[in-house]
Amino acid sequence: MTLFKHVLLASHGTPGAVAAENMALQVCASEGMIDHLIVVPEFWQGMTGDDWLNNGVTRNQFNDYLQTELGKEVDQQCNRLQRKVSAHAFNYHSLIFFGKPDQALLECTKKQAYDLIVLGSSRPRRMPGLPVLRSTMLTKQLITAIQTATLIVPYPE
Repeated sequence: MTLFKHVLLASHGTPGAVAAENMALQVCASEGMIDHLIVVPEFWQGMTGDDWLNNGVTRNQFNDYLQTELGKEVDQQCNRLQRKVSAHAFNYHSLIFFGKPDQALLECTKKQAYDLIVLGSSRPRRMPGLPVLRSTMLTKQLITAIQTATLIVPYPE
């Protein structure tokens, strides 16, 4: 099996993303580097509310609360994955973006050359007990624009 020195791993901690993490650990070369891309999707911006019941102070307080909670979640994911990567003696670097996941990944590949990109596949549409929200990482734009070898890991059974 070919091993890769510098891997870009997109993960946000869901089961499909964890499958991608595990694969990245298998294909990373000894003393390699895993750059962890985590994206806070832009749809969170609209969660602050703008109806007539909310005044500016309430909106700002909720916005601060939401940013704090999202920051904690991102930090938890980064810390969890850093421990996992370090346990395999690989180097870890987090890349945190706010916006569209596919555009964030493309931006990363423009700033840094990678040997491999590792992504989890889209979750099957209908899975009992799971929310219907799905990642938008694997867009047609991304698939046609990417210039780096990409490994799309199947969703775990």
